[in-house]
Amino acid sequence: MSIITISRGSYSRGKELAEKLALKLGYECISRDILLEASDEFNIPEIKLIRALHDATSVLERFSHGKERYISYINTALLQHVRKDNVIYHGLAGHFFVSAIPHVLKVRVTADMDARVNEEMRRENISAEKALYILQKDDEERRKWGLQMYRTDTWDSRLYDIALHIGKLTVDDAVDILFDTVQKPVYQATEESLKMVEDLALAAKIKADLVGITPKIQVAANHGRIFISEKDDTLSDKNKAQINTIAKRIEGVEEVIFNVNVSREQHGHVNPFQNIG
Repeated sequence: MSIITISRGSYSRGKELAEKLALKLGYECISRDILLEASDEFNIPEIKLIRALHDATSVLERFSHGKERYISYINTALLQHVRKDNVIYHGLAGHFFVSAIPHVLKVRVTADMDARVNEEMRRENISAEKALYILQKDDEERRKWGLQMYRTDTWDSRLYDIALHIGKLTVDDAVDILFDTVQKPVYQATEESLKMVEDLALAAKIKADLVGITPKIQVAANHGRIFISEKDDTLSDKNKAQINTIAKRIEGVEEVIFNVNVSREQHGHVNPFQNIG
């Protein structure tokens, strides 16, 4: 059992690759569009959030703590899906949220610009110059999105286990490579890594429920114990009481501990992107 994330640019054949690989593996294939189930939390038209996935954070900045809320809701939605394991996610942001999970295969897919331009021309019935401009702008906006939302450059190869360029390699070639790669023991789920997913999903759920109270809150989970802190340690007793009440309503929560820094060495794992804000 494994999880695969595929990061891609527009017209890079990443969607086709994800769908073919999912069919060959018998995995569920999800995209960022499915994660827009989280858009209900914003009560704004879905199309605006779709645009926000490409552009800078101007849309989210119109809402109180929009960035924190958006990250929290998307994180929760994605982790609820990957709890089932045997899933492929293609699109922006996925690898950020699951970077701490050992059995995730993180893939970056690129393609020749000429091929991308030709596809854009065909689909939009526009000139080569216009298609090139649109693709370059879209690439830059996607990169800007990652930097603004997650302080991470999506073009940084260190984020990925494998990068595949669709050119001489066909989509089918890439499917075969990833099919073989994901069979390796390092990408197989273990009892420990599955527990890590459960802890991350629980922490994300709690974060989503609390972000309206204190958007800078940091949350980690370990075997039902919830560790909560806030930058500069500014949680009031009233906040703590409210947080404790809300957290303990969530299934799986046994104890809430405040103002404790949970290190990887002490408690096994902390999702570094859980604390972005």
